[in-house]
Amino acid sequence: QVHLFESGGGVVHTGDSLKLSCTTSETRFSTYGMAWFRQAPGKERELVAALGWNCGQTVSAHSVQGRFTAFRDLVKKTFYLRMNNLKPEDTAVYYCAARQFRTIVPGVFPRAEDFGSWGLGTQVTVSS
Repeated sequence: QVHLFESGGGVVHTGDSLKLSCTTSETRFSTYGMAWFRQAPGKERELVAALGWNCGQTVSAHSVQGRFTAFRDLVKKTFYLRMNNLKPEDTAVYYCAARQFRTIVPGVFPRAEDFGSWGLGTQVTVSS
């Protein structure tokens, strides 16, 4: 299991941008597939975006395509979620998740159960 620490959440207005970070001390970070999930009050945890461990394949939820981008910096051992044009419906706790050697198949959305390591989450609140 790898320890993950999210940061970057906050309270913003509709149309604003935020960049979430997920850092780890895991020396084998490059071997981990990564994902961002979110959970709003009263709703199930849902995938936002995921990145495969090799070749950087990505997949993202339809609701965030064109607005959110997931990417990683192997030197800094950090996984990011850049969020543009935020909407009130993006309000949720955002969680970082990881699983070693997890690949991403184009068009196939990973499930929360596919990831074994989780951070504690960071709150994002978008006011109208």
